[in-house]
Amino acid sequence: RYFLVGSNPAETKYRVLKIDRTEPKDLVIIDDKHVYTQQEVRELLGRLDLGNRTKIGQKGSSGLSRAVSAFGVVGFVRFLEGYYIVLITKRRKMADIGGHAVYKIEDTNMIYIPNDSVRVTHPDEARYLRIFQNVDLSSNFYFSYSYDLSHSLQYNLTILRMPLEILKPETTQARQESFDIFEDEGLSTQGGSGVLGICSKPYEKYVWNAKLLEVVKNTVHRDWLLYIIHGFCGQSKLLIYGRPIYVTLIARRSSKFAGTRFLKRGSNCEGDVANEVETEQILYDASVMSFSAGSYSSYVQVRGSVPLYWSQDISTMMPKPPITLDQADPFAHVAALHFDQMLQRFGSPIIILNLVKEREKRKHERILSEELVAAVTYLNQFLPPEHAIIYIPWDMAKYTKSKLCNVLDRLNVIAESVVKKTGFFVNRPDSYCSILRPDEKWNELGGCVVSTGRLQTGVLRTNCVDCLDRTNTAQFMVGKCALAYQLYSLGLIDKPNLQFDTDAVRLFEELYEDHGDTLSLQYGGSQLVHRVKTYRKIAPWTQHSKDIMQTLSRYYSNAFSDADRQDSINLFLGVFKPTEGKPHLWELPTDFYLHHKNTLSLSPTRRSYTFWWTTGVLKHLPLPFDEVTCAENRRKLIVKRFHKYEEEIDIHNEFFRPYELSSFDETFCLAMTNSTRDFMPKNVGIDPSPFTVRKPDETGKSVLGNKSNREETVLQRKTAASAPPPPSEEAVSSSSEDDSGTDKEEEGAVSQRSTPVKVTDTGDSTKITENVVQSTKDVYGVNLSDVPSEDDLAIYTRFVQLGQSQHKQDKSSQQFCSKHQLDRVIHLVPISSFSQDNIYEVQPPRVDRKSIEIFHAHLQAGRGNMQPLGKDDFLMYREYIRNRYL
Repeated sequence: RYFLVGSNPAETKYRVLKIDRTEPKDLVIIDDKHVYTQQEVRELLGRLDLGNRTKIGQKGSSGLSRAVSAFGVVGFVRFLEGYYIVLITKRRKMADIGGHAVYKIEDTNMIYIPNDSVRVTHPDEARYLRIFQNVDLSSNFYFSYSYDLSHSLQYNLTILRMPLEILKPETTQARQESFDIFEDEGLSTQGGSGVLGICSKPYEKYVWNAKLLEVVKNTVHRDWLLYIIHGFCGQSKLLIYGRPIYVTLIARRSSKFAGTRFLKRGSNCEGDVANEVETEQILYDASVMSFSAGSYSSYVQVRGSVPLYWSQDISTMMPKPPITLDQADPFAHVAALHFDQMLQRFGSPIIILNLVKEREKRKHERILSEELVAAVTYLNQFLPPEHAIIYIPWDMAKYTKSKLCNVLDRLNVIAESVVKKTGFFVNRPDSYCSILRPDEKWNELGGCVVSTGRLQTGVLRTNCVDCLDRTNTAQFMVGKCALAYQLYSLGLIDKPNLQFDTDAVRLFEELYEDHGDTLSLQYGGSQLVHRVKTYRKIAPWTQHSKDIMQTLSRYYSNAFSDADRQDSINLFLGVFKPTEGKPHLWELPTDFYLHHKNTLSLSPTRRSYTFWWTTGVLKHLPLPFDEVTCAENRRKLIVKRFHKYEEEIDIHNEFFRPYELSSFDETFCLAMTNSTRDFMPKNVGIDPSPFTVRKPDETGKSVLGNKSNREETVLQRKTAASAPPPPSEEAVSSSSEDDSGTDKEEEGAVSQRSTPVKVTDTGDSTKITENVVQSTKDVYGVNLSDVPSEDDLAIYTRFVQLGQSQHKQDKSSQQFCSKHQLDRVIHLVPISSFSQDNIYEVQPPRVDRKSIEIFHAHLQAGRGNMQPLGKDDFLMYREYIRNRYL
């Protein structure tokens, strides 16, 4: 047998899974649903070890040995023989959202479960295993133990604020006996000491291991189920005069109709489109971690192939194969299914930004535009006019070639109108300064204003033909516009505008470039060909040769390696299941029938051609149906009552981990990309604001770029990760025991930690520090005096001697001294020339009552309890604004 032992991060609570290895083809897993303490787990493993010895009293060989240590279970998979278990063996922290860590998978391990004695071999098993392992789980797969990555921040925080009356009825059910997503941010109940932890079902479209977990979903406790997403995750720190603002970009790639560039085009029969990616930018003030007391904002946009039946024939070996429409769809059936999904998840309005070419000598891309316009026109005639789908065609390629037009200026106008219509999410009510200092753009903003802040209603859906280069630039411009509104809503800038060539926009642009490169590699096989700099027409000449190489790389990948990658994705996602006596995956001429279910069997119900939306969706618009408080959505939530001092809901322990030894070198928040260190010029003078426009050759990065030694530039550049990899963590979350090896020592230590040694070249690091660290004069405008005065030095020397004389005590006698002696040492008051304040006795300063009241009010504000402002406060604030701005 295998015993899988999992623990919480603090290693105080454990669960045990028993996996039977005697079944050649079936998976037998036993979960006793019991929570063990560390002592109980050690005793259990000790008993198992003794019981499995080959000879009683035998030494040297153990009945139980550690097979592997891991951070989580990706899932279980079977081809033609028995089941394999896929485990995460290395991880790397990529982002932090309100104290919840998001990890990237760095390495995995596949273990064959059945024993060799019962194994039934099959000649094609090895080939299937090789195809499955072609999906590189170490490239851009992400997971989080306590945050639901498959949903947007708006959804996650909306369910957190559901009224208690709706949540109460099902809290007593026996099946809801543990914790998950928002346990650290529980809802206060009327009892006072109790809180409710909420767990939501993941959104299956963006979960990539749903099929791998399906076999155990109903037999094991849900704490074992770790859902992973595929796409991109990057986080950077924007320092505004020392105040840390985290800018996070999360891209979720759809697992439905997933595949590579020319092999997956358009839509399948269920309305899932190719290359569909939901991009969410999250902005929050990192000085307050809690979801309930902190300030959080997010904006979501989508990219995806044109929702029609279309394809491109790649057998002709042309760089641009002709586009063909495969099926006539006069009633826009697949487009209706696709937009119905979007109305449920995002609400209205849905805005389509179509960037394909409108004017061509030979009709190529225009085929898609004409068909899409017809589909949208047909669907809109049945929707109420206020919730109609908005269609914006804009030929980006034509504008790029024109010398008179500035592409990004025109895109900026489109972005402004889009963000005004959809609004964005923020979990704080509008600040008082926006009432005193009204901004026209802010007052015209759409979305839904509620008592707790603002909600984004509707979404922008951008597409070109491939949804790669043009789409990424358009999404960047819309994201930049939304970022300005997000910063304004959190009270960080005085007008919702951001200029190019500021540190903030450079940082955001680099995040988007990494995001675009990553998504382009996944779908197209190369990095971006055209970047934001290309469209700004400031790209250097060397960039053109790189663009040609990327085009060739993309062409080569599409021609030779895409088919193998497509097979791997089909096998990994469970689209194809190997079966005895049926054709193998590599024998199929096409995977068309696997992705289009209606080719194998007709669906029993036909959807209406006029009422094409799901029942109930229209009633709640513009709000998304998924976020509305109703019985159907309530069934997707699991609620459990906690005591407020329970370990699972202590966000301080979860984030700061006081039980672990931390090293500043490896602390994530110090290692991540930082606007001050990586983007601010060396000689910044007296204006360190990240919103000041600077010349391109003044930035921190270009100062490094001018160095003759190119290696330093490479060290400074953070690629898609947006943070350097810390040494790989080993073996924390769960471990697995086998009944076959040796080594008795391993039996008790359920979860061991390795302490990696980080070797760095001191020469290089000191050179870089010289570039990054600025003089006191540059930062503060004044120089500190070089040497303290003689009087100060004399006082300090005395202070040090006092401390040394106090601790002169024999260490050996210290161990055996009595409690009375220890008390004498601790309460010793040294006699010195200091009057009241010294290093052992401090006279606390006297604070008047008014100051204490102000401090208590400040503490309450930090917990989210704002005190009403008095008349004097309003007058004082108004006077300040008049003097400062008017």
